[in-house]
Amino acid sequence: MNNDNTTKIDSKSIMKFAIPSALGVFIFLFPLPWNGSVNIPIGILSEWLAALIAPAAPTLITIFILISAIMTAITSLLKPKAIIDNKLLSKLFTSSPFYLLFKIIGAVVVLMVYFNVGPEYVISGDTGGTMLSLLKTLVAWFFAASFLIPLLMDFGIMDYTGTLVRNFTQPLFKLPGRSAIDLLASWVGNCNVGVVLTTTQYEQGYYTAREAITIATCFSAVSLPFCLVIAALLKVEHLFIPFYAILTITGILSVVIMTRIPPLSKYPNEYYAPVGKQVNEVEPQGITKSQWALKLAVERAATAPDAKGVLNKGFEMFMGIVFQLTPLVMSFGTIACILATYTPIFQWLSVPFGYYLQMLGVEEAFAAAPATIVGFVDMFLPAVLAANIVSLKTRFIIGILSLVQIIYMTEVGTLIITSKMPVDFKGVLALFLEKTIIALPIIVLLTNIFGIA
Repeated sequence: MNNDNTTKIDSKSIMKFAIPSALGVFIFLFPLPWNGSVNIPIGILSEWLAALIAPAAPTLITIFILISAIMTAITSLLKPKAIIDNKLLSKLFTSSPFYLLFKIIGAVVVLMVYFNVGPEYVISGDTGGTMLSLLKTLVAWFFAASFLIPLLMDFGIMDYTGTLVRNFTQPLFKLPGRSAIDLLASWVGNCNVGVVLTTTQYEQGYYTAREAITIATCFSAVSLPFCLVIAALLKVEHLFIPFYAILTITGILSVVIMTRIPPLSKYPNEYYAPVGKQVNEVEPQGITKSQWALKLAVERAATAPDAKGVLNKGFEMFMGIVFQLTPLVMSFGTIACILATYTPIFQWLSVPFGYYLQMLGVEEAFAAAPATIVGFVDMFLPAVLAANIVSLKTRFIIGILSLVQIIYMTEVGTLIITSKMPVDFKGVLALFLEKTIIALPIIVLLTNIFGIA
């Protein structure tokens, strides 16, 4: 990182920082009324793209997953020089035996779903069919985000806000100031885009492993429009203001607690080894915090890629998502959905949470218990299971919990464990259970304070 104190700050350099950064903040953070609800510009654009590609999306996704599985198998077995020596192709198709296996499973599953051939428990609308449908939306989100995320990352806004709000984020969440924009983008926007933004920052040396894992597992929440969908599904939409207020308060309080205890506190506070630390938010003596913030922002913008560089960067990011993640999301998600839909495993595992809910005074505790843990599979499932619960208060509590948990294997969980962050399946599961245990009493207490009955 350039720390040259002679860096020239003039109107031209400030505009190069300010204009793209303001555009990025608008695209990822600015709420707009849309179709009777509220959405952010990246969400509106992604929905438009999803609708545009909808007719061809299943075919395209199937082709992408097949190419990924075949090329990864060829690379693993034959190690062709043309792929190994090519930086992009090597990144896309070099894989461990574990991930190769699940890429192949993803390819088999997507073919069965696409051609509607095979056992019902694999291709049904509750399992493989759900995953193919989800991927259609995800691909649209990732396409838009891949080319627009540089507006937040490369033009100085994270450096600027990071320096100014360091004294807030560090004592509260044990996170650097630059995470403030990431936290907001992850919380308000799409959870998957939040994870991609965070993992990219980690790989570029701007977060330590512990910081990146904290943000990815605690702040990459579902979007505001989806919160409205869940509230409507549970028939508590008329209580949406207290619903979202309790969701936000619980999210903040749970992170404050979790960052100070294992497992989050045990992750290494070290930067990604290949690049090392690339950030310095502490202002030197003789310069004000705001002056240092502007200096860092201008320096970052000065090194930002041009339009062609942004396009190349976006293309590489999108190719990585399409060929590395979509097969794994298809395989992991389908397996998780099969377990949730066709086996009693979540009924068995949820019994302790039935007693926990009962201890907290939640009505229909054991009927609601499976919904407290099935969110590890997919964010829709808790609301589906809780929709028929008679008690409005219990539905209200479960709805908020499902949106606070935010680690689910059909999307976010898979993105996290397949990233370069040092967290595996067991770590993600431990964080999910810990957040559930911590969040439930907070939600119940706040629900009582708000007088929901």
